Amino acid sequence: MLSLAQFKEEVTKELHSILQYWMLHVTDHQQGGFYGKIDRDDIVYPNALKGSVLNSRICWSFAAAYNQTQDARYLHFAKRAYDYIVEHFIDPTYGGVYWTVTASGEPADTKKQTYAIAFAVYGLSEYYVASGDAAAKQHAIDLYRCITEHAAEPVHGGYLEAFARNWSDLADMRLSAKDANERKTMNTHLHVLEAFANLYRIWPGPALKQQIIELIQIFSQHIVHPYTHHLQLFFSDEWESRSSLISYGHDIEAAWLIQEAAEIINDEGLLKEIRARSLQIANAAAEALDTDGGLWYEFDPADNHWVREKHWWPQAEAMVGFFNAWQITSDEKFLKNATASWNFIQDFLIDTHKGEWIWGVYENYHIIAQEDKAGLWKCPYHNSRACLEIMRRII
Repeated sequence: MLSLAQFKEEVTKELHSILQYWMLHVTDHQQGGFYGKIDRDDIVYPNALKGSVLNSRICWSFAAAYNQTQDARYLHFAKRAYDYIVEHFIDPTYGGVYWTVTASGEPADTKKQTYAIAFAVYGLSEYYVASGDAAAKQHAIDLYRCITEHAAEPVHGGYLEAFARNWSDLADMRLSAKDANERKTMNTHLHVLEAFANLYRIWPGPALKQQIIELIQIFSQHIVHPYTHHLQLFFSDEWESRSSLISYGHDIEAAWLIQEAAEIINDEGLLKEIRARSLQIANAAAEALDTDGGLWYEFDPADNHWVREKHWWPQAEAMVGFFNAWQITSDEKFLKNATASWNFIQDFLIDTHKGEWIWGVYENYHIIAQEDKAGLWKCPYHNSRACLEIMRRII
């Protein structure tokens, strides 16, 4: 099995490779910020829409990399993303962030997706740590307040999915075309929790701490299935589950992110409970591990249907989620799972010729060629974060 020292050395090298790709190929020198789309063949689409989630994730990735490595180049690119978010994505009239802007930076899809606002909070909070820019901290706080004031569901708790630009109701609240049109989702709550926890690092206080505790309790009481320990994905206002689909990437991502939130607020009683829960979720996610170390994408027990694809981001999250489980238990099976995930990434996902990672592979290992190298959903966040987490965790 891969030694810990070699594991750290390899992911450190990969972190710099990932960020190098974004600096060299995704920077939009003509219209500002970063390109909205680069396809599998590394062809740039200069007129593609630019997404708020992508730009917030770029901001976080470079800021987090700077905070850990002190490489000044990364702070420069984090600032580039931050400046673009403030100038083009934050809505000066109604607050929140637009979903997309045009290639030249004009508002395009102006809906307010809670998920997107959460990622802006996440990225701007990290940028404040890197830069010390008080304006970045204030923007993060203002966006947090947009979520708590406009998106909170007052009766049953949690947060609603989406709104029109002026915070009025939307008929279609879906985050993406593949999602169910429900008012509450696991995915949004996971990343609101992630964002609030990162904000707490720079702006601790009792109100925010209570919001984080309530989100963790929502996962324990409503989102994590009481018997299978998989995450349930879509819900009514009353937290009635509206889907049987299992997303293994979200399982293993949540297995460490929920625990991290409990660690950040330093609630020992809650943390003890969540560590046990993390292990249950990690073991549930391991049901989808293949013999090659890769993690299958989805399974729906309602019709016994597998999506036998191995996408880039679940593999990145598997590295961290299983490593975290090993740190809790010292059980070697979890460490083997984490290093096997990394081996799979090296064998099948890293584009050794052009850089970055491909979207994924099918069961027969053919490349999923129709998906982007950079785009609304393809970003440097999952893979750079996985590298940073492994670097941080191996002393």
